[in-house]
Amino acid sequence: MQRRKFIKKSTLTSLSTLLGTEIVFGKILPSGYDLLGLQDPDPFKLFHKDSQMVVLNDKPWNIEAQAHLLDNRITPNKYMFIRNNGIIPSDISVDDWTLTFDGESVSQKKTYTLEELKSKFKHHTYQLTLECGGNGRSEFNPPAKGNQWTVGAVSCAEWTGIRLRDILEDVGIEDNAVYIGYHAMDTHLSGDPNKEPISRGIPIAKALQDETLLAFKMNGEDIPLAHGYPLRLIAGGWPASASGKWLQGISVRNKVHDGAKMTGTAYRVPCEPVAPGEKVADEDMCIIESMPVKSLITYPKSGATINEGKSLKIRGHAWAGELSVSKVEYSIDFGSTWKNCSLEKPANRLAWQHFKADVRFPKKGYYEVWARATDSQGVSQPMVLPGWNPKGYLNNACHRIAVKVS
Repeated sequence: MQRRKFIKKSTLTSLSTLLGTEIVFGKILPSGYDLLGLQDPDPFKLFHKDSQMVVLNDKPWNIEAQAHLLDNRITPNKYMFIRNNGIIPSDISVDDWTLTFDGESVSQKKTYTLEELKSKFKHHTYQLTLECGGNGRSEFNPPAKGNQWTVGAVSCAEWTGIRLRDILEDVGIEDNAVYIGYHAMDTHLSGDPNKEPISRGIPIAKALQDETLLAFKMNGEDIPLAHGYPLRLIAGGWPASASGKWLQGISVRNKVHDGAKMTGTAYRVPCEPVAPGEKVADEDMCIIESMPVKSLITYPKSGATINEGKSLKIRGHAWAGELSVSKVEYSIDFGSTWKNCSLEKPANRLAWQHFKADVRFPKKGYYEVWARATDSQGVSQPMVLPGWNPKGYLNNACHRIAVKVS
């Protein structure tokens, strides 16, 4: 008689985490069994998200916030967007977790356990802005393929980890190193173990920045599973796809990394402006690096009503990729005139900045409040959709809310 196989303890723990409770009799759960509780699950309970979050896709999971949910200075998990390319891993054993460095530009392959990483290297904490390259895609016309993000695929959490630079120095990299590429534990949607859902990377210069981390905590706690537990690369200010989750490997390359979603049109825009709807050859597409200047009004929620004679207090956040934000302005006359907001300095480089203003209206009626940020090089947000591109990336048009004065 064939012996019955049961699931591993590490898998049981991961499944319990996904369900948010203990699996009673889990010790005798057959290996390969699909739990009903994880079939068509409630994503808000599954990922501990607020019920006002918006689900764009479940294969893979992609969930965004609404603007008013992002009012916190530091984004909590319940309001943080999820952008996945594959299937979230379930068979995670922290005790067995390792991170391997390899590639053409390392002197020798080297592997660390998670405990070695935490104990051997100094810990650092930064607030870091992560934004999906396709945030705002829903506004493009002709429509661009992909998840139709509105404005909520952005966050600024507090990440704790070790500097990638410190580990690369310990590994030993060659002078010809130009890029790093990450490898993760998530599974391709096809189920093919030989395919990576995503394997992107960053140039060595970005990898060596102080703020580029291998993070193991988010907002002072273990990173939630959907956001990369137990180890995640964080490269703030660049498309969030560069910040690989469930990190198990880093390849140090002597060329631009050519992993999954690094080639073709993925996370690339035309090197030169093109007409809307125009086809662009792969060789004429350039990799997205620093994200553009942008702002978001997080209070009040669009559709607010105030009494005549009263001022409206607005607030929100602004960010500018690798740069800082020099000013934020608001307009109530569709961009004809602008007034300055009060703007705070960032908590650290690559963190978003908070702004606020008291807005007064001349009479009763309908208004739109627009926000416009300008970066430290003098570049401002466009008032309308910026240049069209085939994948609908980098929409940094002014955010606006509706207000009625009665």
